[in-house]
Amino acid sequence: MPGFAVIYRWRLKPGMEAQFVEAWSRITALYIAQRGGLGSRLHKGPDDIWYAYAQWASAEARVAAFAGESLDPAARARMREAVAEQFDEIVLELVADLLVL
Repeated sequence: MPGFAVIYRWRLKPGMEAQFVEAWSRITALYIAQRGGLGSRLHKGPDDIWYAYAQWASAEARVAAFAGESLDPAARARMREAVAEQFDEIVLELVADLLVL
């Protein structure tokens, strides 16, 4: 069972939400296909902060995935361009997995 997840948080620039979603989706798909990522979920909170939950097989798998070159520098740049403020990552350890897929 995968036991490592990270929560990412951002405040986005007004009008750039679709650009961010497209870029986040592209990058996530590439990490799944090429670097062992287990996917992510992206949410918008009532506080206008965007939250993403990304899962990895282990902390080491995530480090290895990020060690290489960017999988899509243009998508990464579009994502960063849409961000007004980025908050610290929150690293999680899985204790119980009750999510139904």
